[in-house]
Amino acid sequence: MKAKKIIAGVALLGALALTATGCAGGGGAAAGGNGGGDGVITVGFAQTGSESGWRSANTESMKEAFSEANGFNLVFNAADNKPEAQIAAVRSFINQGVDAIVLAPIVTDGWDDVLQEAKDANIPVILEDRTVSASKDLYASWIGLDFKKEGETAGKWVADNFGSAPTNLVVLEGTTGSSAATDRASGFDSAIAGTDIKVLDSQTGNFTRADGKTVMEGFLQKYGSQINVLFAHNDDMGLGALEAIKAAGLKPGTDIKIVTIDAVKDGMTALANGEFNYIVECNPLLGEKTAEVVKKVVAGESVDKSYIVEDQAFDQEQAKKVLDSRPY
Repeated sequence: MKAKKIIAGVALLGALALTATGCAGGGGAAAGGNGGGDGVITVGFAQTGSESGWRSANTESMKEAFSEANGFNLVFNAADNKPEAQIAAVRSFINQGVDAIVLAPIVTDGWDDVLQEAKDANIPVILEDRTVSASKDLYASWIGLDFKKEGETAGKWVADNFGSAPTNLVVLEGTTGSSAATDRASGFDSAIAGTDIKVLDSQTGNFTRADGKTVMEGFLQKYGSQINVLFAHNDDMGLGALEAIKAAGLKPGTDIKIVTIDAVKDGMTALANGEFNYIVECNPLLGEKTAEVVKKVVAGESVDKSYIVEDQAFDQEQAKKVLDSRPY
């Protein structure tokens, strides 16, 4: 998916209203790239939206890390998974003269122009969670997870458990064009290659519970009891699918095995209860590391081009052991 064509029309949205969070210590940033004043770092954070439990935990982690107590003035915007709105938000941050921009890009492509605008304004951009296809010299650093490895881990579990016998699988993909969806699919496909697993169908559920349910309903109507395994790119889509499976008179985790990625509380609960079968973690608590990198970049210190946060993976028994202690 190419979002770049959208950008030309996005400038008209530059007046998009931005919501300063409770961390925002006094409202918006002043112009000139030193909005906070008195050593306070003003940061514009362009979040994807609030599409999942993972995203909510990620947003909370960022707000806590970029608090007034930690020396930040945070200007927050969630773009409701609309790339054009997110680009407009970044342009608004540039116009406000924030000290730095943190961006969790909805899609991979289409960022070249606005990132160049930020660079021309001497405002560093730090990517959080997802990545972009733009030139690496247009952003200072990226903090996130190894999405391809997550997909590989999920695929290896499916291959190890079902790959030696004919197995029919359906896939609920994440947002089309996002690095998370693209890389998880690539990793998973490579892990099941050469096995007896057949992918009956693969469609986007947009990382949401509602769409996961709707798409799974369609899968069930089309394939019914032929489906042996579901791979969902995140817990929320898997939870929506779980509802559809139950409504169809089937038992999730037994009649249809379910493998997901995220390991948020609701997903881990489903795993502990035997309704999911395996979850690969995608740690949403990226705020502390991102804030650390932003401080260094604004201070002119050198930083790595990327920081990868390690993930875990859980089966039912492991989920039972850690469920009560999970922070998200």
